[in-house]
Amino acid sequence: MEKITFREEGEELFARLAPEIDHHLARGMREAIDEMLFKRAPRVLVLDFSDVKFMDSSGIGLIIGRAEIARELGAQVRITGLSNMLRRLVRLSGIEKIKNITIT
Repeated sequence: MEKITFREEGEELFARLAPEIDHHLARGMREAIDEMLFKRAPRVLVLDFSDVKFMDSSGIGLIIGRAEIARELGAQVRITGLSNMLRRLVRLSGIEKIKNITIT
Protein backbone atom coordinates (compact mmCIF):
# COMPACT_ATOMS: atom_id res chain seq x y z
CA MET A 1 0.00 0.00 0.00
CA GLU A 2 1.16 3.48 -0.75
CA LYS A 3 1.52 5.62 2.30
CA ILE A 4 -0.97 8.15 3.63
CA THR A 5 0.70 11.18 5.17
CA PHE A 6 -0.87 12.51 8.36
CA ARG A 7 -0.37 15.84 10.08
CA GLU A 8 -2.21 17.76 12.74
CA GLU A 9 -2.94 21.46 12.96
CA GLY A 10 -4.82 22.39 16.10
CA GLU A 11 -8.00 20.33 16.15
CA GLU A 12 -7.70 19.29 12.50
CA LEU A 13 -6.25 15.99 11.32
CA PHE A 14 -5.03 16.05 7.71
CA ALA A 15 -4.76 12.81 5.73
CA ARG A 16 -2.97 13.27 2.40
CA LEU A 17 -4.09 10.27 0.38
CA ALA A 18 -1.98 8.04 -1.87
CA PRO A 19 -2.04 8.61 -5.66
CA GLU A 20 -4.30 5.60 -6.29
CA ILE A 21 -7.43 4.53 -4.46
CA ASP A 22 -8.80 1.25 -5.73
CA HIS A 23 -10.35 -1.88 -4.25
CA HIS A 24 -6.98 -3.36 -3.28
CA LEU A 25 -5.53 -0.23 -1.66
CA ALA A 26 -8.66 1.22 -0.04
CA ARG A 27 -8.82 -1.26 2.82
CA GLY A 28 -5.41 -0.35 4.20
CA MET A 29 -6.16 3.34 3.74
CA ARG A 30 -9.45 3.02 5.62
CA GLU A 31 -7.74 1.20 8.48
CA ALA A 32 -4.95 3.78 8.75
CA ILE A 33 -7.37 6.72 8.76
CA ASP A 34 -9.70 5.03 11.26
CA GLU A 35 -6.81 4.32 13.61
CA MET A 36 -5.80 7.98 13.55
CA LEU A 37 -9.40 9.13 13.99
CA PHE A 38 -9.81 7.07 17.15
CA LYS A 39 -6.34 7.90 18.45
CA ARG A 40 -6.47 11.68 17.84
CA ALA A 41 -10.23 12.40 17.97
CA PRO A 42 -9.98 15.58 15.86
CA ARG A 43 -12.83 18.09 15.43
CA VAL A 44 -12.19 18.03 11.66
CA LEU A 45 -10.79 15.27 9.45
CA VAL A 46 -9.39 16.75 6.24
CA LEU A 47 -9.09 14.24 3.41
CA ASP A 48 -6.57 15.73 0.99
CA PHE A 49 -6.87 14.36 -2.55
CA SER A 50 -4.14 16.59 -4.03
CA ASP A 51 -1.96 13.60 -5.00
CA VAL A 52 -4.79 11.30 -6.15
CA LYS A 53 -4.59 10.53 -9.85
CA PHE A 54 -6.96 7.54 -9.93
CA MET A 55 -9.96 6.60 -7.81
CA ASP A 56 -12.70 4.07 -8.37
CA SER A 57 -15.88 3.58 -6.34
CA SER A 58 -13.76 2.32 -3.43
CA GLY A 59 -12.74 5.94 -2.88
CA ILE A 60 -16.37 6.95 -2.49
CA GLY A 61 -16.80 4.20 0.08
CA LEU A 62 -13.68 5.39 1.87
CA ILE A 63 -15.11 8.90 2.17
CA ILE A 64 -18.57 7.79 3.30
CA GLY A 65 -17.22 5.33 5.87
CA ARG A 66 -14.85 7.89 7.36
CA ALA A 67 -17.70 10.42 7.54
CA GLU A 68 -19.81 7.93 9.51
CA ILE A 69 -17.01 7.30 12.01
CA ALA A 70 -16.23 11.01 12.25
CA ARG A 71 -19.89 11.77 12.94
CA GLU A 72 -19.90 9.20 15.76
CA LEU A 73 -16.89 11.01 17.24
CA GLY A 74 -18.52 14.42 16.83
CA ALA A 75 -16.21 15.47 13.99
CA GLN A 76 -16.66 17.04 10.57
CA VAL A 77 -15.02 15.88 7.33
CA ARG A 78 -13.57 18.31 4.80
CA ILE A 79 -12.54 17.09 1.36
CA THR A 80 -9.89 19.11 -0.42
CA GLY A 81 -7.57 18.91 -3.41
CA LEU A 82 -10.00 17.19 -5.81
CA SER A 83 -9.13 17.36 -9.49
CA ASN A 84 -11.99 18.34 -11.81
CA MET A 85 -12.54 14.69 -12.72
CA LEU A 86 -12.63 13.53 -9.09
CA ARG A 87 -14.86 16.46 -8.12
CA ARG A 88 -17.41 15.32 -10.73
CA LEU A 89 -17.24 11.72 -9.46
CA VAL A 90 -17.72 12.84 -5.86
CA ARG A 91 -20.61 15.15 -6.76
CA LEU A 92 -22.34 12.44 -8.81
CA SER A 93 -22.19 10.14 -5.78
CA GLY A 94 -24.25 12.57 -3.70
CA ILE A 95 -21.63 12.84 -0.96
CA GLU A 96 -22.34 16.55 -0.55
CA LYS A 97 -25.72 15.64 0.95
CA ILE A 98 -24.06 13.99 3.96
CA LYS A 99 -24.39 16.58 6.71
CA ASN A 100 -20.90 16.42 8.20
CA ILE A 101 -19.03 16.60 4.85
CA THR A 102 -17.89 19.75 3.07
CA ILE A 103 -15.95 19.95 -0.18
CA THR A 104 -13.52 22.81 -0.65
